[in-house]
Amino acid sequence: MHTSISYIQSLIQPTKVVAGTAVDITGIAINSKEVEAGFCFADWRSVTTQQSYVEQAIEMGAHAVITTSLPSHLHPHVTYWVVADLPKATAIVANHLFDSPSQKLQIVGVTGTNGKTTVATMLYKLFTAMGFTCGLIGTVHIKVGNTTVDATHTTPDVITLFKLLQRMHQQGCTHVFMECSSHAIHQQRIAGIQFTGAIFTNITHDHLDYHKTFDEYIRVKKMLFDGLSADAFAISNADDKRGTIMLQNTAAKQVYYGLKNAADVKGKIIDNSLLGLQMMMNQVEVHLRLIGEFNAYNSLAVYAAALALQQPADKVLLALSAITGADGRFDYMLSKSGILAIVDYAHTPDALENVLVTIKKFKKGFENVYTVVGCGGDRDAAKRPIMAQIACDYSEKAILTSDNPRTENPLAILQQMTANLSSSAKRRLVVVEDRKEAIYLAVEQAKKEDIILIAGKGHETYQEIMGVKYPFNDKEVVANAFNHFNK
Repeated sequence: MHTSISYIQSLIQPTKVVAGTAVDITGIAINSKEVEAGFCFADWRSVTTQQSYVEQAIEMGAHAVITTSLPSHLHPHVTYWVVADLPKATAIVANHLFDSPSQKLQIVGVTGTNGKTTVATMLYKLFTAMGFTCGLIGTVHIKVGNTTVDATHTTPDVITLFKLLQRMHQQGCTHVFMECSSHAIHQQRIAGIQFTGAIFTNITHDHLDYHKTFDEYIRVKKMLFDGLSADAFAISNADDKRGTIMLQNTAAKQVYYGLKNAADVKGKIIDNSLLGLQMMMNQVEVHLRLIGEFNAYNSLAVYAAALALQQPADKVLLALSAITGADGRFDYMLSKSGILAIVDYAHTPDALENVLVTIKKFKKGFENVYTVVGCGGDRDAAKRPIMAQIACDYSEKAILTSDNPRTENPLAILQQMTANLSSSAKRRLVVVEDRKEAIYLAVEQAKKEDIILIAGKGHETYQEIMGVKYPFNDKEVVANAFNHFNK
């Protein structure tokens, strides 16, 4: 779309303007390498170096620059706009250039520590099953209708996001379900998106390496709901102690779901087994192909959203009973000798405990539980000993291993995990740095009907070590181990 510079200027209303001779804009980029002739460059400086890439963008053909401070050298053909809120200005321009896609779609954002991927994926599957063409933006996949695009971030950058939403609208999507991570909210990667509604799953200890304090983590999550319009809906977990705090300042219609406390969408678990969940949802009985109390909450959130999107309750429950969750979320495999292996993305203390509590409920009493788990490098180090303690508390054998060590020494991470463990925990513990060897050890030692949990990586198909992503798939390794030991 070609748009005059004067019109773009009227949209963003900069605090200072240095006009150039170029007259129109053909696109926008925040990465100087992606600038094309006629583009507007939004000068989002490097987070680590604070280095400006304006000169590189102009060399690539930029006609205009949005920035928070003028560079020392000005080019006569380039228009420079100084703005107070760079993410907002970028979103305004991107929204216009990509033909205001979020105003033409029903977009539901999902935030929370755990459950984002499952809830967003279930909503995508549910609405697709009910006959809608849908988009999905999440950790595992980005989907445009039935086309899959690999995701590199939970939420893409603001320009990629608008471009994606435009593509979804052009290809006939009516609904889009989007994970909204705390990083994306804080970095304003969802700025300018007009949400039809938003869902809060829960909040527990995570990402404190980035947010520094738990209160700041909560505040950032809450920003999604604070920004909703009066025409939108805000759905929250009535059983989470911060569920009401999330919706305190929202202008949107408030809807609560839960199993324990009073809620607009109330659930009750009748039976929870490896065959699935038998539940009551607002006094209607439904069988789900999902396992565990945490998935009861996820299903209630999905049901609440579907009702808020004006779908008939009976049609929703019928479709809901047939769908599955997301890849790498309580993804289980049964060996020919009867060993149950579960691959799960659980990488926070709360998520790991939820999965292990669920496994404990399935035990008949004599099975051993083996938990293979690690902690990622360059991330919140405070959770490392907590994760190890939980693994030991709920398992007959905890095998601590590498996750994605990234730029850290994996042995140093493992040492932090084992620090200050109780003596009883240490008796159940073994440390195996190599993740493949750790999984093989669990399979080798497991007997018929024992349960192996491989936690932390879930759907991921790589292991990141010193900046290199090596192919690694927990499910494939488990399958190979079953064959190797003839189990």
